[in-house]
Amino acid sequence: MRLTRRLAATLIAASIFVPVQAWAADDPAVQTVRDLYAAFSTALKDGPGPLPARVDAVGPALDKAFDFPAMARVAVGSKWSSFTPDQQEAVTDAFKRSLIVTYANRLARAAGGKFEVTPKIEERGSQRVVPTRVTTSDGDDSAVDFVVNDSNRIQDVLLNGDVSEIAAQRNALSAPLKSGGADGVVKFLRQRADGMLAAKPTP
Repeated sequence: MRLTRRLAATLIAASIFVPVQAWAADDPAVQTVRDLYAAFSTALKDGPGPLPARVDAVGPALDKAFDFPAMARVAVGSKWSSFTPDQQEAVTDAFKRSLIVTYANRLARAAGGKFEVTPKIEERGSQRVVPTRVTTSDGDDSAVDFVVNDSNRIQDVLLNGDVSEIAAQRNALSAPLKSGGADGVVKFLRQRADGMLAAKPTP
């Protein structure tokens, strides 16, 4: 009798949880992250290569996956509404280029490693968090969670659960924003991207 009850309980639990897992795996938010990681893996299949080549390889995938206009707006904060449309566009373009170069630069460490997407999402209002793990070739393992908005585009990235990409960008932009406004932000972002592209690769 006890065995029968346990079996029944197991079957009931399976009927409850399997559809939820399937729904999460098929969620467009999960697919957004999977497509991005597929582009990363393709770009690294022959090794990291030079940074400009990685930028060209993953730039289109990052542009498709990330909601750069929303990210730039949040990173700038309340000053955003004081920018003219032309200034907003210039900041967004510089922000997008800077982040694409930043992510392409970070990818060098992931060459020979693996990207794993967990098909189990957490809903936060209209946003969903897609958890993943990135393991480098030397075994360094990190949790990387993608915050995906209702347009199924990434709006933030959380490292090990609490280090927010947007918060880091907002902190980095605070000084140039205070001293130079929109023009100061554009200049800072362009110089940051140019500096990474000009840097000599580590031997």
